[in-house]
Amino acid sequence: MTYLPFHIFGEDRASRWLITCDHAANTVPETVNGGDLGLPAEDMARHIAWDPGAAGVSIALAERLGAPAVLSNFSRLVIDPNRGEDDPTLVMQLYDGTVIPANRHLDAEEVERRLAAFYRPYHGAVARLAARREDSVYAAIHSFTPQLRGRDPRPWHIGVLYGKDSRFALPLLRRLREEADLCVGENEPYGGHLEGDSVDRHAIAPGRPNVLIEIRNDLIETDAQQVAWAERLAPIFEEVLSSSQL
Repeated sequence: MTYLPFHIFGEDRASRWLITCDHAANTVPETVNGGDLGLPAEDMARHIAWDPGAAGVSIALAERLGAPAVLSNFSRLVIDPNRGEDDPTLVMQLYDGTVIPANRHLDAEEVERRLAAFYRPYHGAVARLAARREDSVYAAIHSFTPQLRGRDPRPWHIGVLYGKDSRFALPLLRRLREEADLCVGENEPYGGHLEGDSVDRHAIAPGRPNVLIEIRNDLIETDAQQVAWAERLAPIFEEVLSSSQL
């Protein structure tokens, strides 16, 4: 089977929404160090290599919104699509206390090869799907670990992240905080967007309404949990978009 650096689900769906998942997979393509970054399987299953559960939420959410979804098909440790090309963390050598052996001695030629083979094709697909409608709304789905090594546990169930453009994110944040059983973070557990990251590139720069959602990954471990979150979020997304008149 031919390797593809991204997958598109529901390309012909007509909704304004575009769902993306930058860290959908922990795949290491064969062309990268023979498909092995030098890490044990347990590390490749951790959040350092991908966003566990985020792909399933993205696919199910896109289905319920009648929207296309674009998912990466390479580990963030191969190259991180949610970083600008000049970001020093584009290819991580150390992440949450774990050294990435195959990345320790990368040269500029190998970084450029990974950009051309994986990063740029993924972003090309996102750009094409985002541009299919003038009124596209961009929603990026991520997950986060309940606890970084040596850090306090994270209390949030879900985080709503935004940077320069909060037109959709802030009303969504207020709406989610009406849900009595949810602990909702505002730019938590991470801050707003980085210059050159996916939301900046595909939504903020072209002026598209947007949000980045982070769901704690122990809450989306199973297919049923992923579908349940999608079923919960989809009508809230639609409600907030309608009320915000964007």
